[in-house]
Amino acid sequence: MKLRVLVVDDSGFFRRRIRTMLDADPTLEVIGEAGNGREAIEQTLRLKPDVVTMDIEMPEMDGIAAVKEIMRRRPTPILMFSSLTYEGAQATLDALDAGAVDFLPKRFADISGDTDQVQRQLQRRIHEVSGQAGRAGRLRQSEAPGRDTVTPEPRANVARAPAEITPPRPSAVVRSGRYGLVVIGTSTGGPVALQKVLTQLPANYPLPVLLIQHMPESFTRAFAERLNELCQIQVKEAEDGDSLIPGRALLAPGGRHTGVEHKGGRLSVRIFEAEPGQFYKPSVDIAFNDAARACPGKVLAVVLTGMGADGCEGARLLKQTGSSVWSQDEATSVIYGMPGAVAKAGLTDRVLPLESVGAELARLR
Repeated sequence: MKLRVLVVDDSGFFRRRIRTMLDADPTLEVIGEAGNGREAIEQTLRLKPDVVTMDIEMPEMDGIAAVKEIMRRRPTPILMFSSLTYEGAQATLDALDAGAVDFLPKRFADISGDTDQVQRQLQRRIHEVSGQAGRAGRLRQSEAPGRDTVTPEPRANVARAPAEITPPRPSAVVRSGRYGLVVIGTSTGGPVALQKVLTQLPANYPLPVLLIQHMPESFTRAFAERLNELCQIQVKEAEDGDSLIPGRALLAPGGRHTGVEHKGGRLSVRIFEAEPGQFYKPSVDIAFNDAARACPGKVLAVVLTGMGADGCEGARLLKQTGSSVWSQDEATSVIYGMPGAVAKAGLTDRVLPLESVGAELARLR
């Protein structure tokens, strides 16, 4: 059975190009088009698509408002198209908060050309998000009844209900002073997941944190600034040579790799260019491998929601050097690819629901 796709964009040219690229896949069918958010809502309710592709800036009703309404009335996997600007990054993060599953950069040169790589990427992403059936939206609604989206309170007003903690395995009981570094890797669903985890950490958190989120270069600064506003700990986009210090989380910049090194008695990050052919930039595997070598036996790695298996090989080296690995459970993952790969390989010490990850990290001393 074909996946049924609704294409939403105020540009007729972009709608036609997206339709052409999707029509090239015999397993996909474009069942309708919409030119603004209101039309998107109407057609989603009427046509019941499996996936919606959604522009952000549109007349009458923008994409963010449309995502909120669709998640309220008929949760559906939504793939956003976003401009690669700072403002576009902020709007895309708002759309992900509202319930969209993932996003793709909207480059005129890519869409207007005959680039097979762009076509394959779009087709693959449609298939990857199709199975989520509005999971992101449903999770938000279940966590906050009566609200369309969940937006954490600013750092000065953070109020949290006690999370339900899953009992730890005997081998996973935290020992005082065991860890020297927390590294969190994630992809699809990660922006919202990281907000939920990091807002539970106190300002005086005793460990340094390194965040690896698959995200374009132009997005990571905006995301780090958003996290810094929401969290009690400090969050900043990592720069080459930045020290990994307690109470601060460094977010790996997009488009390059971020590693860890131990020099002069301190841990710091190194930022370096990716080699040709490396798909994930930044890479969770590379960060995990570096952390395992720089801080052997003292790393706590956490693998959250995301497509693919990035982080699995790095988790293997971490385990071989005596460090610990936690992973998010399937029920609360937007996409269970990355945490699922680690769990299936037998590399995870604990499998936790998202609402428990932050609470358990906060217990570390």
